[in-house]
Amino acid sequence: MSERATGRKLGIVIVDDEPPARDLLDQYLAGLKGYVVLAKCANGFEAVRDVDKMKPDLLLLDIQMPKLDGFEVLQLLGHRPEVIFTTAHDEYALKAFEIHAVDYLLKPFTKQRLLEALEVARGRIERGERQPLEDLGRAHDARSGAADRLLVREGAKIHVVASGSIDYVEAQDDYVFIRAGKLGLRKKQTLSELEKRLQPAGFVRIHRCYLLNVSRLARIEPYAKDSRVVILRDGTRLPVSRAGYERLKRLL
Repeated sequence: MSERATGRKLGIVIVDDEPPARDLLDQYLAGLKGYVVLAKCANGFEAVRDVDKMKPDLLLLDIQMPKLDGFEVLQLLGHRPEVIFTTAHDEYALKAFEIHAVDYLLKPFTKQRLLEALEVARGRIERGERQPLEDLGRAHDARSGAADRLLVREGAKIHVVASGSIDYVEAQDDYVFIRAGKLGLRKKQTLSELEKRLQPAGFVRIHRCYLLNVSRLARIEPYAKDSRVVILRDGTRLPVSRAGYERLKRLL
């Protein structure tokens, strides 16, 4: 397939923790009339920063990287480009296409193979077929299994919160409030979605608005007729519904 010369130039951000891989992609893209490299990122934190700053049309994204992997990068973006994964590992291919990646290029791949993926990306962009960020985040969470950590973006800052450090999670409209010691963070996600990921890590739904880390429980006390509260080790008091009490008893 030959490079298409028509249409505007598409901005590209390259993300790979290995310098030779970044340089090779840069070489492949050099001189192509329809594309321009806006940034080359060595890790996921740089990627989140540069993608939201430069708003590229397309992301060439490695998957296995230290600190943040490729899927976690996508979960944190405020701007949604089309994505072509470039990786040496084939075990993530199904997940990549489930979140609607343009293509999945296994290293080492040729310039011609990259050109074919770029043309598919251009077609999707010109037709306006980009998937909403919210859908991508839900697809990622639904297929990620038990969470050993949560990623929460707060402005330009990214918090990586170990699941074991969380005391409880509270539903707040379209957001959840995560309490982890002195840290309090809001994340745009439903409590039910988060429950599916945290339940295997020792969390239980004690109320329609609360998800509790059972290891933080100090005691359960009666509150009023047929109602109870849980007292956490730090003295925090949370309401317990009847159904929540039954779920909690099964774990104690």
